Amino acid sequence: MSVMTNLSRLLKLGESISNATKCWAPIPLRLIVGYGFMEHGFAKLARGLDAFPTILQALGMPAPHLMGWLTILVEIFGGLAVLLGALVPLASIPMAAILLVATFTVHLPYGFSSIKLQAVTAAGAQFGPPGFETDLLYLASLAALVLAGSGPLAIDSLLAKRREHMCPSSRAEPSAGCRGATGTDEATALSGRRAHGSA
Repeated sequence: MSVMTNLSRLLKLGESISNATKCWAPIPLRLIVGYGFMEHGFAKLARGLDAFPTILQALGMPAPHLMGWLTILVEIFGGLAVLLGALVPLASIPMAAILLVATFTVHLPYGFSSIKLQAVTAAGAQFGPPGFETDLLYLASLAALVLAGSGPLAIDSLLAKRREHMCPSSRAEPSAGCRGATGTDEATALSGRRAHGSA
């Protein structure tokens, strides 16, 4: 009986810890996704201004120089936005587009796994071409951040708190600024009732 009691206490403790800390869950996702995208963007820049557009041209992409520079900018500034938790739903759109293009134009023919250890030689580990696993992990992380929010220590959270401060309750009488945002002022409601003959 004491074993079951101790187990029950441990489960309750685990649940209370989970409830207290789950709001911090988006932070590791922001760190890895933001840093990962920025690292890829800066790596493309480090190889030279024409290196990545040349790769896109070999893949048959239209306007390779334009697409190359757009990709680099999205990776650097989109990654920074995710890292800071700033406008994550908006930044996720072009970032997801880059991942989908990479999946279907480069990684899909090589299967799922992104780590394919072929051999270990005197020169070190030898790997095969990466599959689309990492692309899916990034896409899943972006989806989680968009659906669940950026979490604490994020610019999005600060903006949300500021909006709540300006419009504290939907039940309270909205200010002039809030009326424009919600579209529920008395004049609109009155005109709607008159249009339906119930004024």
